[in-house]
Amino acid sequence: MANITVLGAGSWGTALGMVLAHNNHDCLLWSHREKQTEEILKDHTNKQYLPDTKLPENLRATSDLKVAIDHASTIVIAVPTKAIREVCQDFVKLMNDKKLFIHVSKGIEPDSLKRISEMIAEEIPASLVEGIVVLSGPSHAEEVVLQHPTTITVASDNMVAAEKVQDLFMNNYFRVYTNDDVIGVEIGAALKNVIALAAGIVDGLGYGDNAKAALITRGLAEISRLGISLGAKPYTFSGLTGMGDLIATCTSVHSRNWRAGNLLGKGASLEEVLEEVGMIVEGVRTTKAAHQLAVKQEVDMPITAALHSVLFENVHPKEAVDSLMHRTKKNELEDYKTF
Repeated sequence: MANITVLGAGSWGTALGMVLAHNNHDCLLWSHREKQTEEILKDHTNKQYLPDTKLPENLRATSDLKVAIDHASTIVIAVPTKAIREVCQDFVKLMNDKKLFIHVSKGIEPDSLKRISEMIAEEIPASLVEGIVVLSGPSHAEEVVLQHPTTITVASDNMVAAEKVQDLFMNNYFRVYTNDDVIGVEIGAALKNVIALAAGIVDGLGYGDNAKAALITRGLAEISRLGISLGAKPYTFSGLTGMGDLIATCTSVHSRNWRAGNLLGKGASLEEVLEEVGMIVEGVRTTKAAHQLAVKQEVDMPITAALHSVLFENVHPKEAVDSLMHRTKKNELEDYKTF
């Protein structure tokens, strides 16, 4: 049994907390909202994020960050990408020993263009870090809490740490693979939200399966191009955190990025969409960062550019899709001729 704290009691943080509790670890959820922690402790529910779910009685909660940090030798960071630095800066002041860090957020920081593991490494001194591990893959919280079969990947430069995390989470419904390609796993995890937004737009416009299948396939091509330009391994993108996560996020009503795109395709404004979804839509912020990164790396990412024009340049979704269809003709496999 390990002492583990999950920082962030949204749907995914709570679902992972349930997996760890089911594995008989001493797991503590941290939320900055006292009412939420009181509900978890008293009613064993988290109705805002998982309305039909009963939480295990051995899954506890606190809103005291010091209590949360002191409790654990392993910290799961499950807050939105935009909150990563602030939360790390808050809890590092409370640390006095080395801990293992697992992050489960999916995004890229605009302007700095840092991946999440890079942000964490910048905010926490190496002397306090046993390892930084990324947990990612096709995994909707709504299905994990029902104990439906789920398979994910943990990636790290430190394979001892990755294998430790694999052992923490692995059970009969939650299968965990290891991977040493941190760049590929993080890029795939972040950019699948961008393509999911675009897939939702395609569905919202009523374009059907042909269009969405093409979008997912060509979306994977541009994710791979960007990742490889940054040093990722090509085959990572055919795995769970590439194609696997892309399929789940682009095709499921559980996906908030797909839902947001669907509303955009039906004519809602971005402001209306974000209010309707009611939770963080990571793909919006990541689209801005991915577009900046594509320019910096001189990588062609037409779907990302088209989505950027819809979100931030007031281009109508149909016009953006039409612009993709009228691009200069290409050979389908030219992206793959160099590897």
